[in-house]
Amino acid sequence: MPNLRIVDSCSLQVIVDNSIEWMTKFPAGFTSELATHLQEHPRVDIKTGAPFVDLDKYCCGAHGLSVLITTRCWNETHYTLFDTGPESLTIERNLASLGVDMSKVERIVLSHWHRDHSGGIVAALKQATKQGKKEPIIVDLHPDRPFARGIAPNGTIIGRLPEDPTFEEIEFVGGKVETHAEAHTIAGKTVWISGEIPRVTSYEEGLLGAVTWYEERSGEGDWQPDELILDERYAVINVKGKGLIVISSCSHAGIVNVLKDAVQRFKRPIYMVLGGFHLASPELAHRVKPTVNFMSKQLKPTPTYILPLHCTGFTAKVALREALGDVIVPAGTGVKIDINGEDDAENDLPESSYPSDTE
Repeated sequence: MPNLRIVDSCSLQVIVDNSIEWMTKFPAGFTSELATHLQEHPRVDIKTGAPFVDLDKYCCGAHGLSVLITTRCWNETHYTLFDTGPESLTIERNLASLGVDMSKVERIVLSHWHRDHSGGIVAALKQATKQGKKEPIIVDLHPDRPFARGIAPNGTIIGRLPEDPTFEEIEFVGGKVETHAEAHTIAGKTVWISGEIPRVTSYEEGLLGAVTWYEERSGEGDWQPDELILDERYAVINVKGKGLIVISSCSHAGIVNVLKDAVQRFKRPIYMVLGGFHLASPELAHRVKPTVNFMSKQLKPTPTYILPLHCTGFTAKVALREALGDVIVPAGTGVKIDINGEDDAENDLPESSYPSDTE
């Protein structure tokens, strides 16, 4: 079993997601951005006495993901920013709206080299410096930074993503680059970051049409197929009496592959799954049914909560909700989740499993 401590409690706050969700009645422990603003020192209208819903200062959604992870174990508290969304404007606005103190953040972890996850790294580091951060924030990266990534359905390149920040740019604004291709623990061993995710299902074939520009020392290069996105990593937190929280930001490896890997490694029940499941585009529609079947019928015990975000897509969200009901929480940008451990339940947790012959 990986060397991961069991935490007493943790909090997850979605800093960036594709959507905003204010109107849903959330389960206990979930707080929307709207509720946070109205409950914590809102600006009050002098004439009417009513708190303002101050829309000029609220978060915005963007195509990408960023999650602030706070873990607590004994008298220790650790802050980790997992991904940073697509660009500087969104991360700057949302960090300010949510009152995030970046000076407390010890480490920024990039799940994989795609700009919708890496685009806010430099801005987040600058914000930490403005808020009084003295020592460098570690920026945890896979060592294989590509020159460029794009999409080429049917072999024809239709576009490329903007550049990811370079190691030099990150260090220039106060980051300390640390590269990891293998699994490792961070945040006082309260958060586990995976290495390469095993691909064991037949229907999760990677990011269809993905290409990477490979350049020779001579300066010449070309687009090559790169559908597996092997630099992708996911995160795990182990909560006392609850089980595992699995954060998979984009699931290019397939969310079923991610969950199978977590089950094999930790042998503990999965309490919560959060992130993008990459089921949105029409060419991935064939993955929706087996993914829903795995989560609802094969993964035992069923997670208490599943939060499909970012690139999951409307069709998959609806199918998951129909199969799993209130297990599926329609969270989005600004939502905060507080998870408190349970001492009495720790010794009664079942071992997580799935049928060995499932695809």
